[in-house]
This record gives sequence, C-alpha cells and structure tokens, in this order.
Amino acid sequence: FYFLLFTMFLSTQALLSGLIDYAGLFPPAGLGMEAAVANYARYLRSPEAWMLGRFIVPVSRLAEFETAAASVDGGSWRLSVLGGDDIRADIDRIEAFNAENAGRFEIDVIELKGVSDVQAAMDVMPAGLTPYFEIPIGKDPTDPVRAIGEAGGRAKVRTGAVTSDGIPSSGELARFIRACAEEDVAFKATAGLHHPVRATFRLTYDPDSDSAMMHGFLNVFLAAAFAYNGLETERLVEVLEETSTEAFVFESGSISWRDQMTVRGQLRVTRSEFAIAFGSCSFEEPVDDLKRMNLI
Repeated sequence: FYFLLFTMFLSTQALLSGLIDYAGLFPPAGLGMEAAVANYARYLRSPEAWMLGRFIVPVSRLAEFETAAASVDGGSWRLSVLGGDDIRADIDRIEAFNAENAGRFEIDVIELKGVSDVQAAMDVMPAGLTPYFEIPIGKDPTDPVRAIGEAGGRAKVRTGAVTSDGIPSSGELARFIRACAEEDVAFKATAGLHHPVRATFRLTYDPDSDSAMMHGFLNVFLAAAFAYNGLETERLVEVLEETSTEAFVFESGSISWRDQMTVRGQLRVTRSEFAIAFGSCSFEEPVDDLKRMNLI
C-alpha cells in the first residue's frame, strides 16, 4: 500500500509542485493581512509546502504587508503583486520593495487586468519580473492571447467567482487553453479552483451561500497537459467536465484520464513552460481534498 502511494506521488508531484499561489486576502476568504501572512508562513512549514507557490498581494498594500511580515521567521518568500492603473508607478514600487527586502521577500510576478496595450506594458517591464495579463474569455480569446504571446507576456484566466454567473463554461475555458497551446503562451488561473475535481460546491463560506458547479484544478491542469500535447478543444471540454474521481488514474510515471495519458516528463514541461499556477484564497481545502483522494 505504501509503495503504491509513493509511486502515485511521483506523478502527483510532477503535476502539483508549486501549483497553488496563496490569495487569502481575496474573496471568498477575505482575510486581514496579518492572518493571511501568518497562514502563508505556517503553510511554508507544513509537509505540503512543496505544493505552495507565491503569496499574492495588491501592489497598493505592500507597505501593509511589510508591517505584517516584519516578525516572520526564516525563509525567502516569493510574491506576486496585483498591479493598478499606473504600470510605471507599480514597477517603481516593486523595484524599491525588492531592493529594501533583498534576501527576504522578492516580487517576481505582476498580474495585470484591463491592459489595452500589452506591448506598451511589456516595453517598460524590467528583467526578472514576469507579467500575466488577465483577459476575458466569453468570446474567442485567440487574438488577445496571440498579442500577449507576441509581446512576450503570459495570460491569466478567471476560472471562478463568488456568483454563479462569473464562472466560465467548460467550452470557454477549453477554448482559452487550446488558444494558449496553439500560440505557445503560458498561463495561470485564478478563482474557483478550491477542489481537485469538478463538482457542486458553495460559492462562499457563508452557510447560506448559493452553490454551483465549479471547475476542478485537476481537470484544468490535466486538460492543459493534454492540450500542450495536441488534444483538441472538444475533448478538452470532456476533461473539464469530468466529475468522477475514478476517471483520473495516477501511476508512478503517468497520469491518465479515460483514453488519454500524459507521462511524468511531459507534466514537468507543462507545468514549467505552460500551465504555471492558480491563485486560491484557500490552501487547506485543496490539500485536504487531495488527502481524501489518497493522492498526497
């Protein structure tokens, strides 16, 4: 049994290493800065730290972050900041922050929304700062994805919301993933991916919250791996709409979904070059669900 778990872990690790950027400041968790910082510090010390990515914070709250993190012990944190309306001012603030906190905290990612001129934004982007441009996917995203790729940026997609009408359809998400694969544009996701496999869940932590069908992060990132290896949009929709945990088979050198398989080396390449991470206001929910599935 333990050998089986170990061999499964090899492929699981290839898929999930560094996958979850912690966004505890944002809904539906909406934690205060001190609580979010304390959580992230605790997660970094946990056995599941290998799954943890960056701490996400708005650039406008960096001073608040520095105050809350002043007493954090040990380690070097990587941060992703959400930019505002003035990219140049944001970059100046990021460079000052990195200089002041060298060896302790480093911002190496900026996430931007509503940028009308991607190339102009890239022209002022310093080396060492990776930009993600969030784009809507309600209509064919091929043109904006191509523009992002031609400028040398990365794409960001919203995969959930606190209301059901903010959750993209499987078709829309599959089309986005396929476009990114065809244009060779790396992406990250945000919102709604608290659980591994697609199912109906409450949209917030309010006991009276509405429920809706939510995307699973295993569905999304395995779909990305299959897309990166050529799977077409129609089949990607099927992957995204899979609700059976038993349909995903984890072995030492591969992960399969029904008649599709991706090997561990392909998973590593997919994660490092294409499907990078997702932001979640909860780290514990994904971890707990994966434990229940005996995947970690």
